[in-house]
Amino acid sequence: MASEDNDHAGDPDPSPALGWDWYPSRWGSDDQRGNANLLGPAKVKQALELVETAEIVRLGHEYDARIPLSPGRIFGLRMPGGPTGGPEGRRSRTVWNDEFLTTEIGQIGTHMDALGHLGRQIGDKSDHGNIRFYNGTPLSDIWSPYGLTRLGIENAPIFFTPGILLDVQGLKGRVLDPGEEIKAADLRACLQAQGLAEDVFTPGDAVLIRTGHGSRFRTEAATFYDGAPGLGLDAAEWLAPKEPAVVGADNFAVDVYPPIDPDVFHPVHQHLIMKHGIYLHEGMKLDTLAERGRWRFAYVFAPLPIVGATGSPGAPFALL
Repeated sequence: MASEDNDHAGDPDPSPALGWDWYPSRWGSDDQRGNANLLGPAKVKQALELVETAEIVRLGHEYDARIPLSPGRIFGLRMPGGPTGGPEGRRSRTVWNDEFLTTEIGQIGTHMDALGHLGRQIGDKSDHGNIRFYNGTPLSDIWSPYGLTRLGIENAPIFFTPGILLDVQGLKGRVLDPGEEIKAADLRACLQAQGLAEDVFTPGDAVLIRTGHGSRFRTEAATFYDGAPGLGLDAAEWLAPKEPAVVGADNFAVDVYPPIDPDVFHPVHQHLIMKHGIYLHEGMKLDTLAERGRWRFAYVFAPLPIVGATGSPGAPFALL
């Protein structure tokens, strides 16, 4: 949990994405859910009001060995035997297939980051008390070789909430370049171009950003992680007061990469996850929504409740 006295004196140079007083959370020093606390029956009803045709649109990519992989990560599926087991039953002769999967459960393909995924080192890295995560939680309070003991993805709820698509690719009329920063002005321009007012945002929404980088997911898998357009800190600071539960994008980090300031790495992660308890949904597939011109919809995602995991893969979808 966060320090009782909220003592930030040990941080000689605070991150621009956090400032001095970034914890404890608005939800209390013991909170592990962040802005997911804004969800519930009222948000489900609000989302259902946006459903017109009851069509389901997938917002995630398929998983296989050909997806883009961050350096060092793997995705390997193997089937032991053929079939794996059986036959059982003298007359039925039943057989079955199983598989063995080796991968980073939380951080591959289309995935959601848990609140324990990203933190900040304040002092000596050998002292896990100097490395802080959401709510100021020290690494020493959450890390084990068998998974996170706090802030794991099992604390996230099933997300059923209004979704809003901000189509920056559509606004610019092109796929954005790797390293191209999306600023708050771009997001405001999206609202205007899409005929939406700024009061379209309500607390607990899912806000999804289309950069165009998702179009490279299969065609440029080998270089997908080399760089990407994405949000800068300015945009994150504009979004956070709107109190979304989720911010997602079709790039691999939501953040722009490489960072605009090489001394400030993944500031959007720090600002949204660590300071505000907002979940990031990365590697999304948003082209169909944009092609349909559906800027508002019901966003649905059920993270795998793997205790101690730093995130979750899965199949998010929009209900139109």
